[in-house]
Amino acid sequence: MYIAIAGNIGSGKTYLTELLSQRLGWEARYEESENPYIGDFYEDMRRWAFNLQIYFLGKRQRQIDSIAALPADRHVVVDRTVYEDACVFATNLHQSGLLSSRDYNTYMQLYNFTVANLLRPTLLVYLRASVPTLVSQIQRRGRVYETAIDSTYLEGLNQLYEAWIGTYEGPKLIVDVDHEDFVTDPTARENILTHIEQLIHGHHE
Repeated sequence: MYIAIAGNIGSGKTYLTELLSQRLGWEARYEESENPYIGDFYEDMRRWAFNLQIYFLGKRQRQIDSIAALPADRHVVVDRTVYEDACVFATNLHQSGLLSSRDYNTYMQLYNFTVANLLRPTLLVYLRASVPTLVSQIQRRGRVYETAIDSTYLEGLNQLYEAWIGTYEGPKLIVDVDHEDFVTDPTARENILTHIEQLIHGHHE
């Protein structure tokens, strides 16, 4: 079994992954930011967007295949999903004119083929957060490379997240981070962890 945590930049994915890993005694797998195209991409986005996304797709496929190969008694919590790579980030690049329609269509063909053959999450947890919440959490954690992220970009991603989660078929839990601040509120944290435990155990029985 594996739980996948999805959500915009600053929504609290990594923190929830840590919490669940400790609570359930499951292994945590974090998003690998190492991508040999990332430096080139920031230098010339139009030239390298396709390569960047293809690399991420292959990396995500290997991650999920390795989880599928685990013994039945080993379970994993995953920070970010393959679905977001395509339905949010690649789509955003395409809409922004940084990924041509030809490259985007080729990428989506590969993505659809890949996803059809991948192990699906036992439970997908989507962290829904408004832009002000995202901005305050990004500022709170103070990562230098995130300081340039603007609210218009986050809003665009949020719209794509909402469009995607509405079509996602499979067990899912939507957490409203604006009203359930599990990062700073211990009561909200306990409620969310308990709810996820119940859902997982319900699936297990």
